[in-house]
Amino acid sequence: MGLTDAATAVAESQCGIVTRRQLLAAGVTRETMRWRVGRDWRLLLPGVYALQTGLPTDQQRLVAAQLVAGDGAWLAGSTAAALHGITGCRLGMPVKVLVPTPRRSRRIAWVDVRSTTLVGEPVLTRGPLRLGCLARAVVDAAAETADERGARAIVIEAVQRRLVRLDDLEHWVDARGRPGSIRLRRVLAEVAAGAWSVPESDLLALIRTSTRLPRPMANPLLTGPSGEALTSPDVWFDEVGMAVMVQSRRYHADGLDWEATVVQGSDLSAVRVVVVGVTPAALARDPGAQLRRIERAHEAAVRTGVRAPVTAQERGADGLREVG
Repeated sequence: MGLTDAATAVAESQCGIVTRRQLLAAGVTRETMRWRVGRDWRLLLPGVYALQTGLPTDQQRLVAAQLVAGDGAWLAGSTAAALHGITGCRLGMPVKVLVPTPRRSRRIAWVDVRSTTLVGEPVLTRGPLRLGCLARAVVDAAAETADERGARAIVIEAVQRRLVRLDDLEHWVDARGRPGSIRLRRVLAEVAAGAWSVPESDLLALIRTSTRLPRPMANPLLTGPSGEALTSPDVWFDEVGMAVMVQSRRYHADGLDWEATVVQGSDLSAVRVVVVGVTPAALARDPGAQLRRIERAHEAAVRTGVRAPVTAQERGADGLREVG
């Protein structure tokens, strides 16, 4: 009861994973399937077999998920984002798959099949797998995430590593038109404003809850009185010339100069900038206490009536704007 050459070829192209329909089309009899499933083959999903008895690999599970969803299906959301290399996403269960309408959304064991009318995205073929484009995968993965901090982490990583463009993310947020878009737009606005790490984004979100602080700027470009470039602070209050800096080596990689952050007091303090340092651990442990520290420092700066002779250029989606 061996396989036909056609069935063997299909299995080899799909990492040893085949569907019942494919086997029948390749000339394998129902009797052969009944005999070999449970003896030589493993049933992974309804109508989908691994031509082996051992546990499937991650790759085989992904192929099986795509096959059970049917022709034209592609891996999407957090599953596709993880395969594209987004470290904030994992290849966990359920596997996320999209299918074009009018096919319906359904849950098949450990596969989450979603129907979509948005079928114009570029789909990447990687061996037997079909992956949705990274921009849509990032947006969908962020929307799937239960908490906003996790959603910010996914978007920030993709943008910080220059894997996607902000306007591509905005396109897919607009195209989705689903509940959760408010949160996604808020995350994109933070990234566009210059939030380059999750702790920076946490800091901005915390500061924006204050009724005592003015609107902050994120990662502005600062210029000293002689035209010299100064360290770019994580948060800047232009009215009083006060900087707030997240002090963590981990979050100052990929182009952000850790050494400049460590010695940030030298060039900023030299031109009378008030510098307040916070750590990610302190923000997580007691955000209220850190907010009060910043508020007190800002009030003290207001009382002095002295502002550092610094010009700030605000970062944003449309470039830089001079504000100081």
